Amino acid sequence: MNSDEIFLNEFLNGSDDDDTIEILALRRARKKQNEQSASSRKSRSYIDRATLEGHNRLFKDYFATIPVYSSQMFRRRFRMSRDLFMRIHSRVEAHEPYFQQKRNSVGKLGLSSLQKITVALRILCYGVAADFMDEYIRIGETTTIKSLRYFVQSIIDIFGPVYLRKPNSEDIARLLQIGKVRGFPIMLGSIDCMHWRWKNCPTAWKCMFTGHCHEPTIILEAVASYDLWIWHAFFGLPGSHNDINVLERSHVFSEITSGEGYPVDYSINGHNYNMGYYLADGIYPPWATFVKSILLPMNRKTKHFTAAQESARKDVERAFSVLQARFAIVRGPARYFDRDTLNKITMTCIIMHNMIVEDEHELHPQPDISEYEQISISPLVAVVSRTQTPELMNFNQSLHKIRDRAVHNQLQEDLVEHLWNTYSES
Repeated sequence: MNSDEIFLNEFLNGSDDDDTIEILALRRARKKQNEQSASSRKSRSYIDRATLEGHNRLFKDYFATIPVYSSQMFRRRFRMSRDLFMRIHSRVEAHEPYFQQKRNSVGKLGLSSLQKITVALRILCYGVAADFMDEYIRIGETTTIKSLRYFVQSIIDIFGPVYLRKPNSEDIARLLQIGKVRGFPIMLGSIDCMHWRWKNCPTAWKCMFTGHCHEPTIILEAVASYDLWIWHAFFGLPGSHNDINVLERSHVFSEITSGEGYPVDYSINGHNYNMGYYLADGIYPPWATFVKSILLPMNRKTKHFTAAQESARKDVERAFSVLQARFAIVRGPARYFDRDTLNKITMTCIIMHNMIVEDEHELHPQPDISEYEQISISPLVAVVSRTQTPELMNFNQSLHKIRDRAVHNQLQEDLVEHLWNTYSES
């Protein structure tokens, strides 16, 4: 007989103290609660998910010599070809030891790299919850989140220097040729901003991150070319900013202001220009590096120019749409709490987007630039070190050159005449 039963017998044999009754009830209730808590912890301590069965099922479905599902279904579900996926898989597995299959303390094989990378990619592609793939992949929720964090960091470390690079001289020459074919000489692409809704934004930050969307968002500024390649990505500013505020803080013109840009020499309508430009919408300032449409075109020339500019400027909006279609996580509400994780997810999606664009380049029609001569990119007169800050005078001169409104107006007028002459001749 334990102490509670002895205490209860003594109470029933003659004690009528109310405090004694209350003490006994609390002791018995606390003991029962502790027993239930210990029982629940013991039942949830380990779940045998049969991870090897999950790996075998995944391997037979998509990666076997004769898989269950065809390459077209693989492309639709993984958003990329099998060859590109295996390339990413091999590089990530070799780079990050976390994705290498290991044995636990009792010698049992753990999760394979295919399971961890597949579940991370599915979260990016479908924007699903962390435990959504548990029944098929056989992987726990915490392991899924951990795999996603290691995966995005590995993608940035391995492929970021190549697929998030600034355009080099060869890239600029090709972009200028494509722009010339489309009627916009020395055009480098289109620039715009995209808002990503932040569902789990901390309460203290909600007002700062809420703008015209009436809900917390984070802004992505990007520059895209005709083939939907994203050449510039600047992410992280609160949604209360507009495109001008984002432009003032981004690094899109950092190479020009630091003296490291590639100058170009080109003539439009009898006027010489030595700096490329981006197509932008009406909110952007009238700088020499932007070409905007005309708000109220009054004649056929300006109407034709406005239609051509708005048509070509859709490149960056198309890139945003394709990016969100391929990776639904940036289309739906962001469920993570820290901005660093959201930034890594965004950069990873852009990197893999550019990898897919490169892998599927031959499947989409491109402008014919064979008839146009190679546009020469004049080298820099002086070699500028990337580790040294340029002098203040040179910086101010470059900044004034970028923001020159007179050049902007002259460039717009020359493009109006150039497009109209091209249209009339055709």
